[in-house]
Amino acid sequence: MENKIEAGVAAVKVLENWGVSHIYGIPGGSINSLMDALDKEREKIRYVQVRHEEVGAMAASMHAKFTGEIGVAFGSAGPGGTHLLNGLYDAREDGVPVLALVGQFGTTGMNMDTFQEMNEDPIYADVAVYHRVVMTAASLPHIIDEAIRQAYSKHGVAVVQLPVNLGWEKIPADGWFDASQVYRPLKFAAPEPAEINKAVEILSKAERPLIFAGIGARGAGKALVELSRKIQAPIMVSALAIDVIDHKYEGFLGSAVRVARKPANDAVANADTILMLGTNQPFIDVTNMFKNVKHVIQVDINPAHLGKRQQTELTILADAQKVVASLLDEVPQKQESSWYRANLKNINNWKAYTDHLENDLNNSALTLYQVYHALNEVTKPQALFSVDVGDVTMTSVRHLHLKEGQQWRTSGLFATMGIGLPGAIAAKLDFPEQQVWSLSGDGAFSMVMQDLATQVQEKLGIINVVFSNQQYGFIKDEQESTNRGYLGVAFTGIDFAKVAQAMGAHGFTVTKLEELHQVFAQAVELADSGETVLIDAKITNESPLPVEALKLEPEQFSNEEIEAFKARYHAQLLEPFSKYLQEEGLNKHDSIEQGGF
Repeated sequence: MENKIEAGVAAVKVLENWGVSHIYGIPGGSINSLMDALDKEREKIRYVQVRHEEVGAMAASMHAKFTGEIGVAFGSAGPGGTHLLNGLYDAREDGVPVLALVGQFGTTGMNMDTFQEMNEDPIYADVAVYHRVVMTAASLPHIIDEAIRQAYSKHGVAVVQLPVNLGWEKIPADGWFDASQVYRPLKFAAPEPAEINKAVEILSKAERPLIFAGIGARGAGKALVELSRKIQAPIMVSALAIDVIDHKYEGFLGSAVRVARKPANDAVANADTILMLGTNQPFIDVTNMFKNVKHVIQVDINPAHLGKRQQTELTILADAQKVVASLLDEVPQKQESSWYRANLKNINNWKAYTDHLENDLNNSALTLYQVYHALNEVTKPQALFSVDVGDVTMTSVRHLHLKEGQQWRTSGLFATMGIGLPGAIAAKLDFPEQQVWSLSGDGAFSMVMQDLATQVQEKLGIINVVFSNQQYGFIKDEQESTNRGYLGVAFTGIDFAKVAQAMGAHGFTVTKLEELHQVFAQAVELADSGETVLIDAKITNESPLPVEALKLEPEQFSNEEIEAFKARYHAQLLEPFSKYLQEEGLNKHDSIEQGGF
């Protein structure tokens, strides 16, 4: 008698063979054959029950960002599947592999306009690089395998719609296979010597060089620092790549534009040569960021990105790490330059400003800066940060002291609020022995707070920090710049500590500076023992410094305007970049534009 296997079980075995260790979703009548298969394979693949499918999809996306491996989420027909879309678009926009399994009415009721039955394929056609409706039980494992290969090879989302009855049908046990053991990712050869020689020539002649590193430079942090010192070029990063360089490196500028640090905006506006490494930063063209730059060298593994955002003198289709290594071998050591010294002075001035904010003991009201200071004191060497979207993104790139070995992830191009909590779930499941933080504003956290219960249910020792000031601060500041007034940016506060306690987590409310140290120390101890923790930090609603719209230059603003600006943002210590350029005998170029929003 021929050995048989349920098609749904074969499909789950395909997932296992590809290394999928957990899957997020909520059951439903149209996806229940998958639930049966997951139950049968429960010793090999972990089902994570979320409280909203959106959270499952966002966790799958963040899993892919933290690990580089495919994330998997599912939803039932109709609303269960459409709830996935927010997380799927996050994965699409950040170019990470995610597989979504979507339930469908059984084949006997398809195209009959019955309950939760519709033509779902057009819904997913835009978000997915691969989208298919399974037509036969025998083809189900093959389609799952194909979907995973397509998601990996095209760096995107694959969607498979599964009529529920097909998962229960039996197929020959040896009638399926997958490509998990033979799949190979595309590897790029070393850069051409002629291209490296040309890059060395450009960099050697540069008077004001700047390194601009993106996520494609991950893993090259130490080599980048060595190259930076060798060619006297400070390092700017994209906001997503803020963890590429150790926070303590003296030539680290941070990121540019709005989710940014002042030294990066100053440097890019005054550089004459830029070495771009693995970044397709979306604000380059809309802000005219490179308007004063004369020479651009761009390195990327995607040919579609080369020359996309700016006029480029030299493009190199190669891995950024290999290019950095080749440049280190070939580029001559430059003497210390006035340009480099001016940037170091500017970076030190910025650090003095941020240190003052973080260590301020005189502010009677709790500030976000003081919260970051308390957080930085207790983070562990391999800590993982899942950072939400909003002011918390901006303030994290400024005040989160990331060190070598620590990682941060967020929603980049799609920039969906609510990503912090799901990302922390994924990070803790992926790296159970490492410290995991979720950082969110109260607006973003309230969108997904129901899944704090998922952290508790899964016994995940995560520390969730909520910066509460009863407003959408990032949007409020945009309205200040563009609107006649404010609308829709303030809301009623929530006692998140009580919410956490009601869900079985440990909840703390902090309103005073003197409470921070004890609460954070206790939170770390609880999380280390596997307990879920939430810290509700009730902070002021003052706006962070708008580094894209500074009022510091005496040639542009009156003394009254400058003093009023400094007073509002506690920026008495900040100096204009022109001061340090002039001290080094250099002139200053115009600032870049804000652009975008």
